[in-house]
Amino acid sequence: MYDPLRAKAKVVFYTAVAVLCGLGIASGLGWTGVSNSMPVIESEPQIPESAVRPALDLSDAFVSIAETVTPAVVRIETRRVVRVANNQDPRRFFRTEPREVPRVSGGSGFIISDDGYILTNNHVVADADEITVFLFDRRSFTARLVGTDPFTDVAVIKLDGADDLNSISFGDSDALRVGEWIVAVGNPGFGGTGSQLDYTVTAGIVSAMGRPLQLIQRELDNHPETADNSGFAIEDFIQTDAVINPGNSGGPMVNLRGQVVGINSAIASRTGFYQGYGFAIPINLAKRVMRDLIEFGQVRRAYLGVQLQSITAVSAEAYGLPRVSGVEIAGVTGNGPAEEYGVRRYDVIVAVDGKAVGRVGKLQATIAERRPGDRVTLTVYRDKREIEVDVRLGEAPLDNQPVRVASAPATREHMDEKLGVRIEDLDRELAATYGYRRTGGAVITDIQPNGPASRQQVPLGWRVVEMNRQVVESAQDVRRVLDRVEGGDVVSLLLANNRNQQRIFHVRVPR
Repeated sequence: MYDPLRAKAKVVFYTAVAVLCGLGIASGLGWTGVSNSMPVIESEPQIPESAVRPALDLSDAFVSIAETVTPAVVRIETRRVVRVANNQDPRRFFRTEPREVPRVSGGSGFIISDDGYILTNNHVVADADEITVFLFDRRSFTARLVGTDPFTDVAVIKLDGADDLNSISFGDSDALRVGEWIVAVGNPGFGGTGSQLDYTVTAGIVSAMGRPLQLIQRELDNHPETADNSGFAIEDFIQTDAVINPGNSGGPMVNLRGQVVGINSAIASRTGFYQGYGFAIPINLAKRVMRDLIEFGQVRRAYLGVQLQSITAVSAEAYGLPRVSGVEIAGVTGNGPAEEYGVRRYDVIVAVDGKAVGRVGKLQATIAERRPGDRVTLTVYRDKREIEVDVRLGEAPLDNQPVRVASAPATREHMDEKLGVRIEDLDRELAATYGYRRTGGAVITDIQPNGPASRQQVPLGWRVVEMNRQVVESAQDVRRVLDRVEGGDVVSLLLANNRNQQRIFHVRVPR
């Protein structure tokens, strides 16, 4: 007798047996991918710790630096009101009055004391109507401007009434060595509060010391209120390959001990963003400026009263120096400290208080770290021998009056073949062309491309004051001196521009 329930049970039984057999066969062929194909994840180190211990220690050092320094770094936001012209309405016949709009910018800074002083760049806070500081713990405060110094690009601001602040300690920028590890910290905060770029930490090495970029001087030249004194700019930058972008300006550069050794200040880039070169202001110079700004509200700048230029291989040969190092005195300011204590034109300063100064920026920074009235001992090469000159520093008179240089005139005299320059009498027409207030003397009116003078960067439009230490009062005086010059000789030119800034150039006559 047919039993439907029994038949149904048999079907279920045989079906289950078939499925199990199929799974067994599939598993044997590796088709299922269930249990025996699950990857085994290893978590054990594959390189012995002893083999990478130095790298791990360096990594831990970077972590410690970031944890220690970052809480002292702040984001600075500045606001100022600017007047902009309204666009003309095409339906009207008049232009509306200019309107005032707020402009927001900023950068980074770092807290240097528990009572709220902050060090940053001058260009971050200059001309600000309102300064807001954002801290690591997301608090924000209005800051007041203590003082700025455009000649070093250093500024100090202060938080009044803020507590529980983290500060950073200072190191010694003079002790930095090329190749030494440094860390650059910034707080660019692009996009406002809560931005994805609130804090950045980058590492690199010191690539070079004492870079004279002329960045500060160009910035001073572009502003009428500072252009008269752009010659007082001090540029002795630390160069690094650590990534520094515009919003990081004013942040600290620290050594592996977590001490600030510089203020991140500039980048060398054609795009405005990092391309491999970053620069920082040495903290020793910034610290000196900071103290004056806090104490006096402005910098009391020590003053030697000389016009300076760095030594080249040719000038070192001309002066009989033992090495290509030092600072050449191109001019001495009348009634200044240098003149009073016997410093002369054509002296070469090689050390201050026993510390070598091999370039202009280093000498400027060394003097800037002093105060007016301080005494310094200059080691000077004069007439191919070393002497010492004691000088009491004065205070810089920031009241120079510049005259702008116009375009070059049409040439008239023949080109001198020995130097590759054309030198003419400074008449009324040439004085007007080159911006001189008086006539008389001899002026360079043309320079042969790739000629001897051009290769030594002799400038167009400068007066020839002396040639081989002989006073020049006319173009004829120049020709008389050059008549006695032979191939292979080095000709020393003392030149002055229309601001009466003087420089010495040493040009070798081709054989």
